[in-house]
Amino acid sequence: MRINKFLAEKGLASRRHADEMISAGRVKINGQLATLGANVEEGDEVMVDDVLVSMEETKLEYYIMNKPKGVVCTVSDDRGRKTVMDLLPEGVGRVFPVGRLDYATEGLLILTNDGDLAFRLTHPTAEIPKTYMARIEGTLTEKDLNPIRSGIELDGVLTKKCKAHIVETNKAYTKVHVTITEGRNRQVRRMFEAIGKNVEFLKRVSIGQLKLKGLDRGEIRALTEMEIAYLKGL
Repeated sequence: MRINKFLAEKGLASRRHADEMISAGRVKINGQLATLGANVEEGDEVMVDDVLVSMEETKLEYYIMNKPKGVVCTVSDDRGRKTVMDLLPEGVGRVFPVGRLDYATEGLLILTNDGDLAFRLTHPTAEIPKTYMARIEGTLTEKDLNPIRSGIELDGVLTKKCKAHIVETNKAYTKVHVTITEGRNRQVRRMFEAIGKNVEFLKRVSIGQLKLKGLDRGEIRALTEMEIAYLKGL
């Protein structure tokens, strides 16, 4: 088994993050620094940060969180900021966030120790729709949203076509629902910046058919069996 898949199955990281850990020299196999693409066999000794990884089967856990703003979506932060891990209640196993919401964005976040599911949900080819509620400073018309719907150039590459519609408007602000199938850094904020509009507030309200309901900011709950099955079927 590939070392990144092994670490993902042990709930230590997504495959992508596992590769980063390996590249950083944090992983050893039988006392030797692991390399990208290395394999692990039965009887091998695997260590992460010089801590032995148990070979026992890991119990998979799945949660949904209403991430508040002012919290980072990482397991740890070298700048000492609060992370989503600080919000987990006692009894939750060693899970990690699936994908990221930026520091100032709140809303639906999945946490799990199922590395294979995390890999599938975040892989660029998955194109899973994610809906955000954006509150835009000032007024906005449906016509103003056309460039966002058809594609905005970010870093020299057009964003994929997306859905966007106004849900509320007045002189002070306009609320817009935007559904994208990509996961570029600060994508929604940057798309509106490209048309000269400032996003005052941003919240992810759904991933596919999984919706953020009944959770206050910072709260977390276990996913139901039906929700887990749905995500695995995406």
